Amino acid sequence: MARLDPETLIEAYCNGVFPMADADGKVRWYTADPRGILPLDKFHIPKNLAQFLRSPRNDFEVRINHNFEKTMRACMEARTGRTWINDQMIDAYLRLHELKLAHSVEVWHHGELAGGLYGVSIRGAFFGESMFHCVRDASKVALVHLVQRLRDRGYQLLDSQASTPHLRRFGCIEISAEDYADRLRSALEKDCTFT
Repeated sequence: MARLDPETLIEAYCNGVFPMADADGKVRWYTADPRGILPLDKFHIPKNLAQFLRSPRNDFEVRINHNFEKTMRACMEARTGRTWINDQMIDAYLRLHELKLAHSVEVWHHGELAGGLYGVSIRGAFFGESMFHCVRDASKVALVHLVQRLRDRGYQLLDSQASTPHLRRFGCIEISAEDYADRLRSALEKDCTFT
């Protein structure tokens, strides 16, 4: 079973390793080859989403770290039966959040949490962990705001761990573990602050 104290988690992320809960509830360490990343300079907003973001129909409110735990739990509950998040991981990431290393980008609609994402920020790298939505386009809006925030603050790497068809619509690519290690090393030399 993986140790999930903040020091161990930070060291793992700095070495390209991340935890996931298996079906048996045990948390284990993983890496990926190839690795999914979203290049910040080539991030693509699909046309229909770009139109929605500019339209009066967009009545979403984006908040940062307003309710980190609720966001993480919503990510877990959205994937019941196939989630890699459990209560042990929530406790661990709440400790990272208290240290200002884990963050949520939340999309609220009429006072309710409609979607969002969370991840870990270390220097110039952001490690995206999970996203969810219960209102159409809410998680996409969160992703767009995340990328803009990372760009504005000089981040160099947005790690998505894997490439999915959904993320590929936004420009997600797969790179080798060796290429990822080089990019991660470079990002960790940057001094960036998420909030």
